[in-house]
Formats: sequence, structure tokens, C-alpha cells
Amino acid sequence: MNQQQVKTMPQGRLESLDILRGFDLFMLVFFQPVFVAFAKHWADIPVVSFLLKQFSHAHWEGFTAWDLVMPLFLFMVGAAMPFSFEKYRHSPDKSAIYKKITKRFFILFILGIAVQGNLFSYDIKAIRIYTNTLQAIAAGYVIASILLLHLSRKGQIIATSLLLAGYWALLTFLGDFSPEANFAEVVDRSVLGRVRDGVYYTEDGMWHFSDNYRYTWVLTSMVFGVTTMLGVFAGQIMKHGKDKLKNSGWLLLMGTVLLLGGWLLSFQTPVIKKIWSASMTLWSGGWCFILMGLFYYFIDYKKKWQGMQWLKIYGMNSIVAYTVGMVINFRSIPNSLLWGLEKYTGVYYPAILTLTNFLIIFYILHVMYKRRIFVKI
Repeated sequence: MNQQQVKTMPQGRLESLDILRGFDLFMLVFFQPVFVAFAKHWADIPVVSFLLKQFSHAHWEGFTAWDLVMPLFLFMVGAAMPFSFEKYRHSPDKSAIYKKITKRFFILFILGIAVQGNLFSYDIKAIRIYTNTLQAIAAGYVIASILLLHLSRKGQIIATSLLLAGYWALLTFLGDFSPEANFAEVVDRSVLGRVRDGVYYTEDGMWHFSDNYRYTWVLTSMVFGVTTMLGVFAGQIMKHGKDKLKNSGWLLLMGTVLLLGGWLLSFQTPVIKKIWSASMTLWSGGWCFILMGLFYYFIDYKKKWQGMQWLKIYGMNSIVAYTVGMVINFRSIPNSLLWGLEKYTGVYYPAILTLTNFLIIFYILHVMYKRRIFVKI
């Protein structure tokens, strides 16, 4: 990244979006790993057991709080786009914005391989191409960019609906909703082959698909685009609506409608996050709208953000927070300084290392925030 990509804090940003983004990142790169590290030792307590289930992904059908983290990422990318794309929408020459879109797509895709695709293994057999949230964001961003730049609001709604309906039809009529036979799984295995995540090699050098890996990406890019477009629609409400109270009401209403739609569709199409089923797209989109509406109401309308500003430490450097949190392990530092405590803390010692690891990441982000260093792509 060059110097132009490290910027001072932009003016006139949507406070609620930055803080909601920070909340999502905080849950991912601090609260969840630290909570799970400690709470797994108290799993026999009913309340703790319930929370642990909420902070892990549903095995197949169903939806937990942790299943909302990734859709919320895509949604917030979309919510920012009506603001950042405004000056390009009516320009006859869109080459500048398409250069930006292309650049962002490739950076996100490469970062995704670095985070979860074994890029740093330097072993061609270990590298996995399409397997990470950043790459889902890249796909959703490209789809939403094209629709936002070239279609009217009505056209965007129609195109988004067609993407969702098309994905629903493909999964409904060309397979079933089992882990083995859903059409998205078939497409991923056919297109990605040995560079799909979950592939393993046997001693004879042959590669095989794992029975335990069920996330899908290639065909599912259609609904990554839908989730990003739902964020675009939320961003349009917040950008063009003059009355912030009414904007909040519209966001909450849209969330309620989507939740109802997802629930009704779930009787035919199960809510399955791993294949981003159509009902899951509506259900998660509904929760994204409701969270956005609540944050927008209290922060941008009521101006009640006291005690929440620190979340911008994560929200203003989301790519750094995610990439560093996923790639770099700082546990050797606390382990070097605290190893003598292991005999006193017992089974909690690894959890203490986890806590200290993410405190170091928070400190790095805090220093960047204080020095007004914000890395953009």
C-alpha cells in the first residue's frame, strides 16, 4: 500500500456506520476469541453453554449470533457505497472508478488468500484460492458497484431481486439442501477443485475433498452481491432521507420485512449460512438493517454515542484490524513475559495468552487511531 492509501480521518463520515463496523470487528478480533478461551472451562453452566453456542457457527441449518458477523461486513461495505460513489454515478467517463474497483477487488482477494488461503505456506499444494470473508466482500463489492453505477434505484431493486431469485432457483431445482448435494457445493468442487479449502492430500499424492468443509463461494457470489446491495439500499436511505428519525424508521421497517420474508421462505429453503441460502440472505439482511437502524437512531439522530467512540479504533481501520488479527500471532510476547504464571493459572494460561494477544492488537490500532493513520484500499 502506498502513501495515498494511508489517510487522515475523512470529514463528514457517518458516525453510526464507523461505530457499527467497529463493533463487528471488536466482536471478531477481541471479544469472541477471548470469551471462548475463558468460557469453554465453564461450559457446564447453562447460560455460558448458551452463549458459547451463540459465538460459534451453526453446524448446518439454523442461525446463531456469530453467523451474522460476515453478512454484516458485506452489508456495511454496501452501506458506504452511496456516499463514496456519488461523484462517479453521473459521470460519462467511469474509467477512474473502475480502476479503483479493480484495484480494490484484487487487493481484497490477495489479502483473503493471505489470511485463510495459506499464501504464506509457500507450498502450491497448500494454497486455497477462494475461501475468506475478504474475498466474499470483493465479489459482493464488484457486483454492487456495477448495479449502483449503471442502474436506477428501481433497476437496482429488480436486479438484486433477480440475483436472489436466481440463486434460490438454482439451489431448489438443481439439487437439494443437504451438505453433500446442494448445487453450490457441486459448483465449488467443479470450479475450484484442489484449490478449494478443505482439500487434503494422502500419502500417495492424491487429493480429496474433506467431508467436514461445507462453505461455498463461487455460485454463492450471487448472494454476496445481494447482501452488499441490501447495504447499498440502507446507505441510500441514510444519504437521501432528510429526516433522520424517519430514516431510522425505514431502516427498522425494512429489517422487519426482511426477517419476516426470511422466516416464511425458511419453510421451503432452510436457513443455512454455509451456503448462504436465500432464506439466510433475507434473515441476516433483516438483522443487519435492524442493527443499522438502531445504531443510526442513537448515534446519528439522538447523538448518544458516549462510551462507544472507542469502537472507531476498530471501525476506522477495519482492514488492518481484520488482517492483523487473523494473520499475526503475538502470543510469543506474553508467553515470554508471563511463562512463570502457568503453574498458578493452570488451564487458564492459554486464555491469558489469547487475551494479551488481542490487547496488543488493540494497542496497535489505538496508536494508529491517535496518530490519525487510516489504511484504505
